[in-house]
Amino acid sequence: MVDKASFLGIGWSFPPSFNKYSATVDMTTEEADIEKSLEIILTTQPGERIMRPLFGCNLIGKVFEAMNSTETQQVINTVKKSILLYEPRIDVTDIYMDVEDSLEGKFLVHIEFVIRSTNSRRNIVFPFYEKEGTEL
Repeated sequence: MVDKASFLGIGWSFPPSFNKYSATVDMTTEEADIEKSLEIILTTQPGERIMRPLFGCNLIGKVFEAMNSTETQQVINTVKKSILLYEPRIDVTDIYMDVEDSLEGKFLVHIEFVIRSTNSRRNIVFPFYEKEGTEL
């Protein structure tokens, strides 16, 4: 029997953490690895990774935009494109946004997806907001 984790993936936890007792790197597996991958894709700005300058999703700057229907659709299209390019283990079924708090510099991106290898449905919500003391 094939181990489910073998085809869903195993990766380092992010941010990387180490177990001093076993002298190993903490790992994420299965669905948690996919969710962490999505988080990394959506929170990485293009240009942050030197060897992969196009990797990521340009969403952090959108917290300062007026979230009208045009901006909302641009965010949705950006998220779809980034997931299509960088996360081949899933099929996105729906992406929608909650812009109720956009005047406070916050919006939520809801992603519904199906894991290709197991055909299991999942959803995840990513908050984007201005963090105090940081420049975006």
